[in-house]
Amino acid sequence: MKLLFVCVARTRVLGRENANRSGGFLLAANHISHFDPFLLSLAVRRKIDWMTMTEFFRFPLGFLLRAIDAFPAERDRADLKTIRTAIERLKSGRVVGLFPEGGIRDGTRSLLEGAPLRPGASTLAQIAGVPVLPCVILGSDRLYSKRQWLPFRRTPIWIAFGNSISHFPELQKTHARKRIESELAAAFKNLYAELREKFRLTTDDLPHPPRERTNCRAGASPAPPRTGNRSGCATMSSARLQRLASGTIDSLICGSLNLLHTRHRLNGRGREEMEHYVAECEGLTPKEYYAAPYEADVAKTLVNGHAAVRWNSPIRTHFAANNIAHAEFFQCAQGIRAPTVLLLHALMSTSRGGHRRCAERFNELGWNACFLHLPYHFSRVPRGYWNGELAITCDLIRNAEGLRQGVIELRQLMGALRERGCREFAVLATSYGGWIGALLTLVESDFRFVALMSPIVNVEHAIWHSPAARRIRRELLHANIEPSLVARHFHLSSPLHTQPLCDPACVLFVTGEFDSIAPAGEIEAIQQKWRGSELLRVQQGHFGHRMMPETIARLKQRGDL
Repeated sequence: MKLLFVCVARTRVLGRENANRSGGFLLAANHISHFDPFLLSLAVRRKIDWMTMTEFFRFPLGFLLRAIDAFPAERDRADLKTIRTAIERLKSGRVVGLFPEGGIRDGTRSLLEGAPLRPGASTLAQIAGVPVLPCVILGSDRLYSKRQWLPFRRTPIWIAFGNSISHFPELQKTHARKRIESELAAAFKNLYAELREKFRLTTDDLPHPPRERTNCRAGASPAPPRTGNRSGCATMSSARLQRLASGTIDSLICGSLNLLHTRHRLNGRGREEMEHYVAECEGLTPKEYYAAPYEADVAKTLVNGHAAVRWNSPIRTHFAANNIAHAEFFQCAQGIRAPTVLLLHALMSTSRGGHRRCAERFNELGWNACFLHLPYHFSRVPRGYWNGELAITCDLIRNAEGLRQGVIELRQLMGALRERGCREFAVLATSYGGWIGALLTLVESDFRFVALMSPIVNVEHAIWHSPAARRIRRELLHANIEPSLVARHFHLSSPLHTQPLCDPACVLFVTGEFDSIAPAGEIEAIQQKWRGSELLRVQQGHFGHRMMPETIARLKQRGDL
């Protein structure tokens, strides 16, 4: 490794003496590329036993990893065999290396930007009674670019080792672990700042997603993927053309929605009902508002293969067809206990065929898939109405109850699947479905990932500023329903005004650069508020074909699939 990397990398190390201490210790580093373990091992004179993802231990790579004393670890659950192995090696005086982020991370998903640490490092250090050595590495993600491997380029790599952090034997277990985590988080931030100041690093020197480094020319600012020529770097003319096309499509759809909304009138009424509804909901928490009663029929009807699940919705409406919840369950070869992805469609989605094909792809990856017919859609459309027409109108109470209905029914599905042995879930949702998916994270936490594509996250913008709601605004103003009255319900219906119960690091927001219905600025705002979540930009408007495949590709790149 030294012969290989000395030709392509120029490594500068701060605090090397801290890493060459004697005795056993835990080396905890940030993770920005697959090259990190090799570069860090070269910077430390002692041998490091790396804790490595189980997926890498397939033949023949597994043979090589075991030959250098690496050992497998499950990334998403506590594996007792892994824990025992790590503790035995630490107590015997060896060095164990791990990445407490659980995978390659950049931006706000990185611990360098304040994302939360996984508790594994503090637990191991406390049980084994050894110190933790914090380490920050920068620049290794540039090696994803083929140009950086050309002779004599010697890509700069910066590494900083901090002072070791005690395992605090004088404190109780829980207090000791919290102390280790807080000091480790502070050490990462300080080392990151020290490297940036010491070497005057630029924005391009800081971590970027591997795909950006792979697609863009060396030394250039990374551009969003697939935005112009075949190299992946943007061109001005193609961007303008894409913006024009996206704007035209979004405008046509918004015009159609406004035309459809002319069928729904408040006729100056509705304020009294709205005030009464808001007053009833104002004191409720999301847990209370979205409480899901047990439904025994759901678990009974989940059978092998493709199951059509029907049950009485706990939210009763004026439309009999909408009172029957309906879900399509696609079971993979691994059985009912495999992780399940919940597929949530957009408002007035035209066909179930695309989601069925998507479910088949997840089945091939070892996932079960569940496609819920959201309120007023598909099998739940009352006679005389278009698919999804009643889900969003000027009747804000019906809108809110539809969202509530969708979240509660999803929770009932998850409860039934848990009863059958499923313990892990995910969400892949679009637009209106993304809105419901975001609300689901307020009351559920068992997610491997939550991918929200062009979700409606700010109800204030959706009602009072969206071009798709002009007719709705007109009716609300005629009924004297002002923004301040609607805002009293935001803590239950507007994801931007809330915080998720699940780990924000599992949330992937996907935004269209030219989206006028769910603007990129609104998605950016919630991504920053849900600190630790990730934002993926796609060159399209609210309606387009690029978002789904790029989202799936990013989930695979993150290791979620």
